Order: sequence, then structure tokens, then C-alpha cells
Amino acid sequence: QVQLVESGGGLVQAGGSLGLSCAASGRTFSSYAMGWFRQAPGKEREFVAAIDWSGSMTNYADLVKGRFTISRDNAKNTVYLQMNSLKPEDTAVYYCAADRAWGTPAEMRKVSHYDYWGQGTLVTVSS
Repeated sequence: QVQLVESGGGLVQAGGSLGLSCAASGRTFSSYAMGWFRQAPGKEREFVAAIDWSGSMTNYADLVKGRFTISRDNAKNTVYLQMNSLKPEDTAVYYCAADRAWGTPAEMRKVSHYDYWGQGTLVTVSS
């Protein structure tokens, strides 16, 4: 069992930066692949980024590639999402998720592939 708690959301102007954190409970955090998703009002939850258990492999949605960076610190049981050059369309609730297995890029983009979810943190980007 893994419990996830996101933090770091808030209000930022377009073009600005924000860093999100996701703290995980449990001694097996380092064995999980981790992902970030987001959900804007009235829209489906969408994939943002994923990272394998070691941090050596990452996967990004095209919309955020080059602007967002996912990383992890297994010693701190934490996964991060650094978001730069933010746009109003990045406004959403951001969720982190844990997955028992690293899959293909297509698999890692699916909500259904993940086993545990946090409660989300709101990011609002003003124009």
C-alpha cells in the first residue's frame, strides 16, 4: 500500500514556474514507477509525465515536453514535477500516481495503469 500526498500548487502568472512535490509513504516507494496527471474543469484526467523506479527513464506528454521535468529522490520517498514556461492552459488539478510496473510509453500514459493516487493539488496559471 502506498499513500501519496501532493504539495506545491498555487497561483502563478503565465511564463512563470512552479514546482510540485509528491511525498509517498511506505518502504517500497523505490520499487514503484511514478506519474503525474492533471485534470482541468470539465475535462478528462490526462497524462503529464512518468518516471521509472530508478529515475533513469522518463516519459512526457507532448504538450509539456521541454517545459516540465519529472524527477525523484528515493531516499526522501518523493517525486517532483518542475514546471517552467507555464501557460493558462496548464491550469488544472495535478495528481501524482504510483505504478507497480514500468510499461511501454503508451501504457504509462493510461490512468488505468496506475495503482495508487494522491488527492491532487491545484495549479492556476493566470494570463
